[in-house]
Amino acid sequence: MRKLSYVVLLLFITIACNSSNTSTDFNKDRVTKNVLSMFDSYHYDISKEGLTAEFKYLDASDDFFWVPPGYNSTLSYDSIRHILEKSAKAFQTVIFSWDTIQVFPLTNEIANFTGIVNSHMVDTSGTSLTFKIIESGTLIKRKSGWKLLSGQSAILDAPPVE
Repeated sequence: MRKLSYVVLLLFITIACNSSNTSTDFNKDRVTKNVLSMFDSYHYDISKEGLTAEFKYLDASDDFFWVPPGYNSTLSYDSIRHILEKSAKAFQTVIFSWDTIQVFPLTNEIANFTGIVNSHMVDTSGTSLTFKIIESGTLIKRKSGWKLLSGQSAILDAPPVE
């Protein structure tokens, strides 16, 4: 009798562990669509609110890191926040749009991306800057939505900042 109980318990555990829950099935198309939608909102918010609109799209966890244009090492969330707050004051217009983008879903909550961003910025003196940024990184889905977790950006054809 005891042996039968173990067999039934083992069978139950096996079935429970192998059962599929449709709400957690990996859906690459849905992840890609949601990530692209997030990036559309990200660029729209920056065009309306300036560079500090990026904060709602950055993962503020200790896992966050980024290598911004001109840097050769990773920076923490706090460092990126400081750079954005300082830089935001220098620009009256910031418009970003994807020239190309590819999304590589890894799970329903994690995706990688790579692409080229068209950038048009006007500083407070009225000087217009137009350039392209190559960017790649990892996104993570939090309760509040998709967030940039890590990555790097570089201005195309620009020398590194010393």
